[in-house]
This record gives sequence, structure tokens and C-alpha cells, in this order.
Amino acid sequence: MSELWRLSASEMARQMAAGEVTSRELVEAHLARIDAVNPRVNAVVRVLRDEALKAAGDADRKRWEGARLGSLHGVPFTIKDCIDVAGLPTTWGSAVLAEAISPVDAPVVEKMRAAGAIPIGRTNLPDFAMRPSTDSSLYGLTRNPWDHDRTAGGSSGGDAAALASGMTPIGLGSDLGGSLRNPANACGIVSVRPSAGRVPIAQQVPGPDQHISNQLMNVQGPMARTVADVRLVLEAIIGAHPKDPWAIDAPLVGKPIPSPIRVAVLTTLPGAPLESAVADAVRGAADALANAGYDVVEACPPRYEEAIETWGQIIVGDQRFGAEGMLPLLSPDTLRYFNFYLDGVPPFASSFEMSEALIRRHAIAMEWSAFQEDHPIILGPTWTRVTPGHGYDLEAGSLAGLLETIRPVTPANLLGLPSVCVPSRLDPATGLPIGVLVGGRRFREDICLDAAAIVEAAAGVATPIDPRF
Repeated sequence: MSELWRLSASEMARQMAAGEVTSRELVEAHLARIDAVNPRVNAVVRVLRDEALKAAGDADRKRWEGARLGSLHGVPFTIKDCIDVAGLPTTWGSAVLAEAISPVDAPVVEKMRAAGAIPIGRTNLPDFAMRPSTDSSLYGLTRNPWDHDRTAGGSSGGDAAALASGMTPIGLGSDLGGSLRNPANACGIVSVRPSAGRVPIAQQVPGPDQHISNQLMNVQGPMARTVADVRLVLEAIIGAHPKDPWAIDAPLVGKPIPSPIRVAVLTTLPGAPLESAVADAVRGAADALANAGYDVVEACPPRYEEAIETWGQIIVGDQRFGAEGMLPLLSPDTLRYFNFYLDGVPPFASSFEMSEALIRRHAIAMEWSAFQEDHPIILGPTWTRVTPGHGYDLEAGSLAGLLETIRPVTPANLLGLPSVCVPSRLDPATGLPIGVLVGGRRFREDICLDAAAIVEAAAGVATPIDPRF
């Protein structure tokens, strides 16, 4: 029973429903794994031991009583520390918010509880979720289980590292600029950035007001070790919610697309070279899809570089509003990172420039939509290089240097499109996982996940692992 943490979330849910395992056994196995592993990795920053054991007892009693069970009944999960959990601080990785208690669950946590899942821990993130690496001034550095000296990615790096090392079967993260997919790539797990409006999002800490860029681009979504688990969790958390005026009810499975489905493959990127190992990972994923009957072609969506530039312009131009009050709250490293953007992207000179950027976003979205009519799937890299060391985002020296690494994740954010990160191979030189992105049309996570499952099966990159240090 002590090895229950090795199971997939789907298998845990199946065994729980069949009476082959109790929720208490599942929770205890993961708590023991956290005790054994977390001191080396520093992914889980708050363990909900007592609460989880009580909830597990309640879950077991409901099953014994024959109550109707949710799809994740009795299965534990972790939550990034910028997503509200009732009665707990939502720290955003910063000492400034260390005692900022949320009175209510975020909609995504509420939906997970409704499906029967049990929170067991809060996970690390960089201050205010600002960096694509996970080093918090409040909680410290999260280490990548694959390599002590490599970044776990960010900003949802705590969940990714916890998943990769078996401390949790499910994580909830967020993504404004790649924060679900960056750490999935670094830690060899699976995540999906859902379509805008697919998963409800609302926050109480630091407050309900949101920048325009957050309203347009920020999402919350699932992280797990397998594509099947990500799909299972996504099914549980989608749908309208009264706290999110923009989230809608839409079926996860859309209309059939005539076969063969065409896949646009990016083994080269406009504006940035790919390391050879990354390009090989994309080619391997493309071969797996071709062997499965997909129509695989080399093609790049229109205005690719412009999409990346527009993403940065809208985020920085928008979030300069109120920045004077924010800057004193940032740690030195976070301030340095933020200044890369402030120095690299000019502020909007007027509301007319902001309007122009939003008009450009719409024009790019229209051209991508037309492109995806003929190419329903877009396959490409997650990062342009193999996972670098800690602090790589501070060593870049400029916004251009940083974006050269993370640029592939940003177009989906600008356009509100779904994007799945799935491991494609291990780098022969370092043994580190390399993930690829499988993107699709808005609200077609289903076909992205279908394709990602084929890549996953061909890759054979297995987690959880014991930390390699």
C-alpha cells in the first residue's frame, strides 16, 4: 500500500470506486511520500495533513454508505499557492501575502471537491507567479527531480515537481504566459492550458479586480502524469460558474473532424533557433502522429513572431497600470525579472496604442482561425532549448534573451487557444525530459489530448521518479 503514490489518478479513482483501496490509504501514501521526498525538492509548501485525513475518512464513509461518487472520489490533489482555498492563505509566494486568508475556494477548487477529490497540499511558485522558474522569497527554491541544478520551470513549478516525484497525482496551476506548460516541459509531466472561458477563474486574494491582460489571457488548469489523467480532471473542472462572468458551458468533445487530421509541425521557429535535441523531439512526436494516420506537414501559423510581440506588449503595457504600487512589494530577483519587460517593451503612450494592440490581436486570431481550418492541430516545441539551470531567466540579460527560450508557449495565451504539453523524449545528452506542445482550435482540447496521447505512448517517458540527487 505504501507504493500507491505510483498509480495514475485514473487508476486511483477506479480502485477507489471498486473498493480495492480506501481514500485514507491513498492520502496516507501521499503524505508519507511528501515526508520522504519534499525536503529534497521543496515543492509542497503547506501540507494539509489533518484536513486531508478527515476528508479521506468522510470519503470512505460515503462509499461504504453507497452514496453517489464523483469521478475523482477520494483522490488527493495539490493546489498552486495563488489559487484560493477556503480558510488558508493565498500567498502568491510572497511574504507580503503570507497571512492573506481566503474566505472561499476558487471555482476550480470547488469543482474538484464536488468531484470528490481531496486537497493535500499547497505548492510553490515564484513571487506573484511572475517568473518562468520557481524560486519564492517566502518558500525558497523548488528543485527539478530530474536534476538538482536544473529549473523546475514556472510559475506552476511546485506542482510539476511534486507530480514528477510522486507527491501528488494531480495538480492545479495557472497560465498567463506558459505557467502550466513551462514546468510540465521541465519536469516531464503533462498539462493543458485550456481555452479561454473553458475553466472558471476567480480570486479573492489579493482581490477580485483583474488587469485586462489577465482577463483576456490567464487561465487555470490541470497538471498530471498522464494525458488520460489530465483529461479526467479537465472534465471535472470545466463549465460556467457564477463567479466568472466569462466561463461557459461547452462540451469537452466537439464535432468529428474528417480524417486524416492535418498537423502543422514546427521544427524551426521564426526568430529563434531550436537546439538539435528539441528539434528531434518535435520530429519524433510528428513521426508518432504520422504513424497513427495523421496528415503531418511542415507549416507555420501566420504572423507567429507578431503574436509573440503582441502578447508581450499587451501584458507589459497593461500591467504598468498600478506598477508603482506593486514594485516595492517585489523581491530583488522578481523586480529584476520584471524590469526586463519594463526595459524591453515600451509603455502604451495612449489609449489609442492599447486599442491598436487589441485590434492587432483580433486580426492575428482571425488569420490563425483560418489557418487552423486546414490545420486543426499545431505541433511544436515548448522551449527552444533543453531545460536550463536555476536562474536562467535572470541571466538572460534582456527580454529578447528570455523570450528566445520560452517564445513557443506565448501565442496560445494571446489567442485564448488550448495547448497541451506532453513529454516527447529524454535528451540523450542529459537524460532530461523534453516536452512538445499540441495546440488546436478554441474549445477543441479533445483533439489536442487525443494527439498528445499518441505522442505520450510513443515517447515512453515515465514518471513518477525518485529525485536524482
